[in-house]
Amino acid sequence: MISAYSFGKIRINNIWYTGDLKISAGVVLPDWWRKSGHVCGLGDIQDLLRVEIEVLILGKGKPGMMRADQELRRFLEQQGVRLIEQPTAEAVVTFNNLYRKKRVGAGFHLTC
Repeated sequence: MISAYSFGKIRINNIWYTGDLKISAGVVLPDWWRKSGHVCGLGDIQDLLRVEIEVLILGKGKPGMMRADQELRRFLEQQGVRLIEQPTAEAVVTFNNLYRKKRVGAGFHLTC
């Protein structure tokens, strides 16, 4: 599904995106903005949770600046959803390996 990533851009299904995005049930949700910039909170991914995901993958940016907040971590743990946070290049590989095997939601920060 994701065929390329480099700082500031990602190629999904042969379309290049230059802004942060989410993927839910195989559908790209472009122009993802978080309330607190480099912090991903529960409210920032509500749409991903509507499809009862098993795994949430967060691409934290090239150097890994973005992170999940404690409220999101606790909620996911309570719901039995596995959280994987990795620099975006690694998260792309993880996503590609899991998205056909599990119900995966993902959010990708493309820059820092």
